[in-house]
Amino acid sequence: MKPLSFKRHRFPAEVIRHAVWLYFRFSLSLRDVEEMLAQRGIEVSYETIRCWTRKFGPLIARRLRKRRPAPSPRWHLDEMVCWIGGRQMYLWRAVDDEGEVLDLVVQRRRDTQAALKLLGRLLRNQPIEPKRITTDGLVSYGAALRELGRAQIHRPGQLRENNRVENSHLPIRRRERQQQGFKSKASAQRFLTTHAAIYNTFNVQRHLISGPTLRRFRADADAAWAAATA
Repeated sequence: MKPLSFKRHRFPAEVIRHAVWLYFRFSLSLRDVEEMLAQRGIEVSYETIRCWTRKFGPLIARRLRKRRPAPSPRWHLDEMVCWIGGRQMYLWRAVDDEGEVLDLVVQRRRDTQAALKLLGRLLRNQPIEPKRITTDGLVSYGAALRELGRAQIHRPGQLRENNRVENSHLPIRRRERQQQGFKSKASAQRFLTTHAAIYNTFNVQRHLISGPTLRRFRADADAAWAAATA
């Protein structure tokens, strides 16, 4: 894989990588990242950090996704309402039963065509075929899966089983509040796609594992980040 190029940038690559990591890894604003870097003697404006996140964020996310192992074949789908540029839109998301974010797409509608778009992306981009797809009671999922010939693996209306994807909305809600909403559909799609790849890498669910395992998972995540940003 071709390495990232930080040429013709005033600041060292280490500073750029760290700023991008801070912004996507934690619920921080661009000004928060600016202040944290200033505390370390690095004077850089939040607009410069914005440019770094727009340029390098999607590139790093693409490299991280290529290094992820295959997800579970048991998928959970759900949609959430979000306000983007003053308009109500829907964020359609899919996770597996381990909490791995598989894909997401921002759309204006909540209908069968919107469900088909998410499912088409999933079936096209995931390296594994689904064995079970759990959704809420929205009929659009059933119609879309019947059209794709996957109705036999659909588990509709399983609210308790679909808590996995419901809980995975929470980090998105935190970022939405921190950024005071997304400004456009394109910027929301770009940010959330990048955020998902970095979230998958560093989400170790520390409450479920022992201390030594936690340290190993964190070391693995740091190694994956280092390789993706080399």
